[in-house]
Amino acid sequence: MTINFKKTYRFAVKSALYITLFSSGLVGFLTYLFFTFSYRFCLIFAIAIATFSFVVIQYRVERFIYKKVKKIYDDVSLLESSSFRNQPITTDMATLTREVKKFATDKKLEIETLKVREEYRREFLGNVSHELKTPLFMVQGYLSTLLDGAMSDKTIRKKYLERAEKGVERLIYIVQDLDMISKLEIGDLNLEIAEFDIVKLVQNVFDLLEMKASKKDILLMFDMKYNKPVMVVGDQEKIQQVVMNLIVNSIKYGKLKGSTEVSIEDLTDEKVIVRITDNGEGIDKKNISRIFERFYRVDKSGARTEGGSGLGLSIVKHIIEAHNEKIYVNSKFGIGSEFSFTLEKSNKRGK
Repeated sequence: MTINFKKTYRFAVKSALYITLFSSGLVGFLTYLFFTFSYRFCLIFAIAIATFSFVVIQYRVERFIYKKVKKIYDDVSLLESSSFRNQPITTDMATLTREVKKFATDKKLEIETLKVREEYRREFLGNVSHELKTPLFMVQGYLSTLLDGAMSDKTIRKKYLERAEKGVERLIYIVQDLDMISKLEIGDLNLEIAEFDIVKLVQNVFDLLEMKASKKDILLMFDMKYNKPVMVVGDQEKIQQVVMNLIVNSIKYGKLKGSTEVSIEDLTDEKVIVRITDNGEGIDKKNISRIFERFYRVDKSGARTEGGSGLGLSIVKHIIEAHNEKIYVNSKFGIGSEFSFTLEKSNKRGK
């Protein structure tokens, strides 16, 4: 690839000026001491020295520095894929240094980003492996026990088959959640947008999770009595999944005899915000930025005993973003958490 040089003469001009001043001063001084001093002689000498010095220095710069810099450009293969290579090379060392420094900084950032992604990839694969092999080994263990002779005992057979079925259900649940996230990420999951009452939807979720909450004596409640429907726009089924996942999380990490409170407020003339607040374990500040990652668990040990695919919050984030809405987290460790998300008001739909 031919590189067009952007020639600058600042270096040669300055160098020639220094040589000229020194040479002319020296010649003028020696002439004054040993001969008759002549301004014309000194001026002609200065012009000649300046011209000669400029030509020689500029030629040497082009032959030596230019060629060396060009070789560096050609030898560094990474530059071929960089926009830096398409820029003209300059003999202005300050400019060249600045460009090379910028290039090095950009590459450093790229390398750091790749390291972060690689670390995330390794962690993600490890989590997927763990989540899948746990139910797989469980199913395999129960079936192997039955095949080894426990099949003849009707009580054991039924119990082990039921447990194996739960393991299969967990596998199906994980695969379905992964499939949903993949579709949401590529925009392949069509949303059925319609108007619905968010108050009624939350109440339906309360009814579905009432028994689960009662096991930990957790109270599911609204912050106030909503006498009128609050109509919003979105995919009702998906928003119900969002609310359910968030409330299930609040129950899972909630404390005994705790509470989960839902409030629905006007955010703007066009938006409402749904807040789900609990007084459970809370989330440490260092974990908040990662809680929406696939399979990321704040509690690496105890969380899995509570079940779930580990994909709930990731699905929540993707569904809300598919609606072009926002989700927020506010949590203090040991005090509780608040998850909130926005929805479009239905009255905007009719304008």
